[in-house]
Amino acid sequence: MFRLEDRLVVLTGATGGIGSVLARRLADAGARIVLADRTPPLPSEGTIGALTFDMAERGACAAAAAELQERFGLPDIVISNAGFTRAETLETTDGDAWEAELAINLSGARHFTDPLVAGMRKRGHGALVFISSVNALAHYGNPAYAAAKAGLLAYMRAIAVEAGPDGVRANAVCPGSVRTPAWDHRFEKSPDIAAAIVPLYPLGRMVRPEEVADAVLFLASDAASGITGVALPVDAGLTAGNTAFIRAIG
Repeated sequence: MFRLEDRLVVLTGATGGIGSVLARRLADAGARIVLADRTPPLPSEGTIGALTFDMAERGACAAAAAELQERFGLPDIVISNAGFTRAETLETTDGDAWEAELAINLSGARHFTDPLVAGMRKRGHGALVFISSVNALAHYGNPAYAAAKAGLLAYMRAIAVEAGPDGVRANAVCPGSVRTPAWDHRFEKSPDIAAAIVPLYPLGRMVRPEEVADAVLFLASDAASGITGVALPVDAGLTAGNTAFIRAIG
């Protein structure tokens, strides 16, 4: 039930740390994959094509959705994985950072997927999985990113409720700290950051990209055919409770 043979899948943010692992997992599951990113994705197993566009540009998103359908057809599954953040506190989140991060993390996801959702509703089936964040569930820094990822959950639920009667499912995965190259700038700034954050996670470690990819594969597959409108944390227990707090007061 976790197989995706002959399913056409489009994956945004395909060249990133999570995206590259997702592409491999989808290929292993038998999917036909269209990779999408703002830099040309490298072909890999299972890849039938690629799209290059900037999620921050509304027109580019609409054009990419049209190109996707013209060249490859309407996808069975959309995995909206593209994301970016650098404004880590309120003090470093100026107007430009706010607008840029909402454009990439929220508005771009909507502009690309909206025409695809419309096609799925007419066809009578489809599945979408959005990569949100634990930042959408509680505040762990990155205010603009958090607002965008929380908005992404609201958009996901809107699709689940309004397009559900037309056979379209929508869910989200909310990763915690995932050790990908996106963390490199933090480790360069604070080499001991891992030792500081690991105790906050009940499992005592950061999440692996493969664990996020497996959760996405589940939600995209027929194994989750009765699941829609769900935000699934993959966070090593971060949102379940605070181990460090318990130790501090114990």
